[in-house]
Amino acid sequence: MAEQHTPRSLIVSLYGAYGRTPDGSPMPVAALIRLLAVLGVDAPSVRSSVSRLKRRGLLLPGRTADGAAGYALSDDARRLLDDGDRRIYARTEPKLSEGWVLAVFSVPEAERHKRHLLRSRLARLGFGTAAPGVWIAPARLYDETRNALERLELSPYVDLFRGDHLGYAATAGAVARWWDLPAIARLHEDFLAAHEPVLRAWRAAPTGADAPGDAEAAYRDYLLVLDSWRRLPYADPVLPAELLPDDWPGRRSAEVFTALHELLRDRGAEFVRPFLSGAGTGG
Repeated sequence: MAEQHTPRSLIVSLYGAYGRTPDGSPMPVAALIRLLAVLGVDAPSVRSSVSRLKRRGLLLPGRTADGAAGYALSDDARRLLDDGDRRIYARTEPKLSEGWVLAVFSVPEAERHKRHLLRSRLARLGFGTAAPGVWIAPARLYDETRNALERLELSPYVDLFRGDHLGYAATAGAVARWWDLPAIARLHEDFLAAHEPVLRAWRAAPTGADAPGDAEAAYRDYLLVLDSWRRLPYADPVLPAELLPDDWPGRRSAEVFTALHELLRDRGAEFVRPFLSGAGTGG
């Protein structure tokens, strides 16, 4: 099945890859429109998606140094992207000896909408379900979990614990109950089907080629692989290797993403840079 890249998601990926300027300056609207056009997104879709991100408090309107209209990341958006970087780019597998973090929550019936929010947020952070109201994840996710719950004002309903799994079932068997491993494996297989051929094509290209469109192609392929990949480290909590099948596809998909990041990210920046400086916006 073909991958779905929504305009809103592509905008977030664009800011994550190339839009976090040290001074927090806005990205020109004209640049957003031209850069998303490379990926087949039309201007009305860009404007509509930017408006939704603005309403969510993730983008703030502003003016560039030359007076053009633009949007900068809010502090919350920057923190979210910084948290995401730790997952997206640091794909080290934890050791079983590092243990687990448990989230145990209880929400009053009068506030049951927060129960759904808690469940969905913990699932998006990569937690599995150990029992009703008891969620589990590798211990390295503790800081990010604490930050996310505080940011959403959900911390009063949750207790967090750190510890080891002591039985009675073997931990590998328990993990297969806590997470839907076949579903996670399919996500990795879909990622590989879409992006492993891209990696093969770039590796087959002449080294150092400066063919017309090379930087644009690098930008396009990088933003698509980043947009696909940044969802995976949340669906997959990255479990200790000894708890996973020997042929676990997550290892290969992480290698493919890392290789494409190293090949394309900086080349794509060459294409993006003139748009951010105003030289490539076409007025």
